Amino acid sequence: MDLIKKRYSVRSYQSKPVEEEKVKTVLEAACLAPTAVNKQPFNLIVMKTEGKKQELKRIYHADWFSEAPLVICACTITSKSWTRRDGRNYVDVDTTIAMDHLILAATELGLGTCWIAAFDLEAAREVLEIPEDVEPILFTPLGYPADKPTTKVRKNLDELVRYEHW
Repeated sequence: MDLIKKRYSVRSYQSKPVEEEKVKTVLEAACLAPTAVNKQPFNLIVMKTEGKKQELKRIYHADWFSEAPLVICACTITSKSWTRRDGRNYVDVDTTIAMDHLILAATELGLGTCWIAAFDLEAAREVLEIPEDVEPILFTPLGYPADKPTTKVRKNLDELVRYEHW
């Protein structure tokens, strides 16, 4: 619970490089995430931000997006995912669980992240050269925070949890 409470959306990053071992650790955490039928229908694109500020600004407008030394894009690959009998495909669920594992591992290592879904899809496809059968669904910068967490506002449990029935 301490780790979960410690995680916050970082919106200011130091330029300090992230050690290769830490990058590998957070990527391994993503690969260890549970996925439906263990299909792991995702790929992660790790992009160094140095010299790529303008390209990254096309993907997401905020200056802090490219302040961190790395940006990671989580992509879904529907053709590799599991589909329930009723037609519900789990590719988005699986990929977001992997990204959540990555984000929590980053927090444990003293790194900052910020979950970004409000990006320009076509710009992401162009800049990262993503094929048509792959879909980028979220990004996070990865680096050392230069800000401090603010107070989190969350709903009370009784607004989110039901017991026995709706």
